[in-house]
Amino acid sequence: MIDAYADPGTPDSRGGWWYLWWLVTRQPGRSLAGALLASVWMVLLAATPYLMSRAVDDGLQRGDMGALALWSGALFAVGAVNAWLSILRHRTMTRVRMDANFRTVKVVVGQVVRLGAALPHRAGTGEVVTIGVGDVQTISQSLTVVGPGVGAVVVYAAVAGLLLSVSVPLAAVVLLGAPLTALLVGPLTRRLQRAEGEYRERQGVLTARIGDLAGGLRVLGGLGGKGLFADAFRHDSRRLREQGYRVGAVTSWLQALGSGLPVLFLAVVTWLAARLAARGEITVGELVSVYGYVAVLVTPVSFFVEAGYQLNRGVVAARRVVRLLRLEPQEDRGTLPPPPRPAELYDPESDVRVRPGRLTALVCASPADAAAVVDRLGRYTPSAATWDGTPLDAYVLAGVRERVLVADNEADLFAGPLREVVCGAAREHSAREIAWALHAAAAEDIVQGLDDGLEAAVAAQGRSLSGGQRQRIRLARALLAVPEVLLAVEPTSALDAHTEAAVAARLREARAGRTTLVTTTSPLVLDHADTVLHLVEGKVTATGSHRALLAREPGYRALVARDTEPDAEQDTGQDADPPVAGTAQEAAR
Repeated sequence: MIDAYADPGTPDSRGGWWYLWWLVTRQPGRSLAGALLASVWMVLLAATPYLMSRAVDDGLQRGDMGALALWSGALFAVGAVNAWLSILRHRTMTRVRMDANFRTVKVVVGQVVRLGAALPHRAGTGEVVTIGVGDVQTISQSLTVVGPGVGAVVVYAAVAGLLLSVSVPLAAVVLLGAPLTALLVGPLTRRLQRAEGEYRERQGVLTARIGDLAGGLRVLGGLGGKGLFADAFRHDSRRLREQGYRVGAVTSWLQALGSGLPVLFLAVVTWLAARLAARGEITVGELVSVYGYVAVLVTPVSFFVEAGYQLNRGVVAARRVVRLLRLEPQEDRGTLPPPPRPAELYDPESDVRVRPGRLTALVCASPADAAAVVDRLGRYTPSAATWDGTPLDAYVLAGVRERVLVADNEADLFAGPLREVVCGAAREHSAREIAWALHAAAAEDIVQGLDDGLEAAVAAQGRSLSGGQRQRIRLARALLAVPEVLLAVEPTSALDAHTEAAVAARLREARAGRTTLVTTTSPLVLDHADTVLHLVEGKVTATGSHRALLAREPGYRALVARDTEPDAEQDTGQDADPPVAGTAQEAAR
């Protein structure tokens, strides 16, 4: 089975069938062993009726107790060996399925890591979750065809050969059974592929909605949007349920045929054999063997139908995996090293200039427009942005990532001790550095309020913290990285006025001499900025200090002035969650 740390190999992403075949070829020895064990196991099952017929004809009918004992002993030995082979077959096929499962998980996780910040732009959260929760298991289950599938074909041919020695008409009926089964089941399997594919797509959409609901329920309640969201969720759930009924209808027909066709097949062959025995064309022992052969054939015929069902579901799931694997990360054609000294970032599309060593604030009525500017300046979307007068795309991406940090107010917080959440995995930090970052983000009270302090466990996405606490922890993490250029998206939107004022003052002090851009509409933050840029419909319309813009720009004043401070929840574990913003920033930066 695949090593948890081993290279899973390069998957074949030409299509669903190719991907399933790649999973088989990555474990050729185990797949061959599974096919061999299953084939021998099924052939020995078919040998049981033959041994029984010999015991009847040579022993019972002739009264030869020695022959009866011999064939009965052979029957017992074959049964014992077959029980042992059955255990080996099941173990081997379990390993085949587990290898396919873990290998698919590794290639999917590797691809998600490889896509990085480009993932949210290329694939929805619901699609990735659906692959991990359902498609991986479906793919691994479909590989059962490698063992019992091959064995079913082998035993079918073996039984047809044995029946030729009994009766040519009976052998002909058996040989015609498989094509007839395929003819009846084929249209249903194709229909299942279509229904299952659509079901998976809608399941991904609904999963994404559930994720949105889990993350923004408090915000929706505060904005009065729970009703609208509930209606949309109810509508999507109804569509998914209806599609599930369609999948279930096709599946029920497949399962009914899988159970009914073998029984009908058994009845037809038994009836023909009984008539041949009544006419004396075959012996009683041969009649018993024919019944046994056909009883054995119930397993492979049933598996033909089941394999068609599992393979079609597996192909649908594999196609979703292949579609994810075909996605490419942001292309890096840069060849230049970053500028040797702090330099100006410029976005021609919006005319935003971020001068080195200054705290610049970007004010915009539309959070999406401000986030788009940050995306371009942080090189998360293709643009004509420049750094030190050179196109940003001309620099090596790794160099840009090392010196320019985008801090999103919805960035992921992974589960673990608070110390690890704050420090990240970039490098070790001293206790003094951590304390400095927490102070700069006005987050010391968070540590003091936890029983275990920095060693306290934090739930995934910081769900054990309030909205304002999560925001301050994200800011502390960004400050601790000490980037040359920090592009912070709404870093104080969930804080009360008192905490926000503290963060604004400390942020300026912590980033003194370094380049910082903050998107905000808070006058408490804007009053500490060296330069304020007012963005209207994606373009800078005014530049200056906060107080100067208040005096001369009515639009700016209407956007940021607070004649009365709104009531805010105290930031002591009861912070308001950040408003839903149309941000284009990735969740995992």
